[in-house]
Amino acid sequence: MLSADAARHSLEQMASRRILVLGDVMLDHFIWGAVRRISPEAPVPIVEVTRETTFPGGAANVARNLSALTQGALLLGRVGRDSAADELCQLLQQEGVDTSHLLRHPSLPTIAKTRIIARQQHVVRVDRERLEPLGADELDRLAATVEQLLPGLHGLILEDYGKGLITQPLLDRLLPMAAKAGVLTTVDPSPRNPLQWKGASLVKPNRLEAFAAAGLSDSRSGLPPLQDEALLEVGRRLLALWQVPMVLVTLGEAGMMLFARDAAPHHIPTRAREVYDVSGAGDTAIAFLTLALAAGLGPQVAAEIANHASGIVVGKLGTARVTREELLDALLNAQAGDASQPSRS
Repeated sequence: MLSADAARHSLEQMASRRILVLGDVMLDHFIWGAVRRISPEAPVPIVEVTRETTFPGGAANVARNLSALTQGALLLGRVGRDSAADELCQLLQQEGVDTSHLLRHPSLPTIAKTRIIARQQHVVRVDRERLEPLGADELDRLAATVEQLLPGLHGLILEDYGKGLITQPLLDRLLPMAAKAGVLTTVDPSPRNPLQWKGASLVKPNRLEAFAAAGLSDSRSGLPPLQDEALLEVGRRLLALWQVPMVLVTLGEAGMMLFARDAAPHHIPTRAREVYDVSGAGDTAIAFLTLALAAGLGPQVAAEIANHASGIVVGKLGTARVTREELLDALLNAQAGDASQPSRS
């Protein structure tokens, strides 16, 4: 793991990176309350609302996570011409995210998810969305915007939630363009939208998405990841299927597994101490992984940093982000803990 000086230097390098997030943009709305009785009208709880909060969601949450460490976070996606888009842009701009390149669709609503939380329990979620693939004009505008931005970028994150923005025709234009420009490209895929990612630098599915993409069933053997033959086979298949240099599979409480063409599989145990809410953990992982890789760190160290960041964010309720101070403390504590372990030699 990184030494104290190396950790500080790495965070300084990450702070100077410019990363574009392209993907499905959403607004997360949380209604917090208490439940004291059941409705007389139907067998459902009555939630007495105490407060409401809104946060950037989907690809917007990835950009928000980036903005905690760098002022070079840019967001490209599709929103409506509505109050939800206005609120989302205001939230992002307050945290330093560049939203000037968002596409405003004349008739589609901004995707919004409302979660009702009572006593830290998720009661129900209400979605407002209308899914529609990119039109030819939108595709041209997105591709032209990316082409214009690429010379000033250190990384590109493709964040696919299966809402219609990320399509194969778009990828066929963007991935060769980014590769030609020498820009690192990472992917957070959607299992509902199987695509070819050839030309990307790394794809980061979770375990469920990875098994689905590889066409294998997951027996959940309970074995340690490096002894889980089904998981190892998934890694081999996805490297071949997607034709990318690296695949990082997030494993929840079991941490992460990094598969690379030129190295043995590498397991990173989880750093989470307490888990309150796993929503947004994948967004945090892809954000910090990409920043670390763009800063010149090796894949294993970058995955370790992403793992630390995810371990922090699952200990928070709601759509949260990790601060520079929290991440530095986690890295320094891990380094101190590793140094205190007896040698195995």
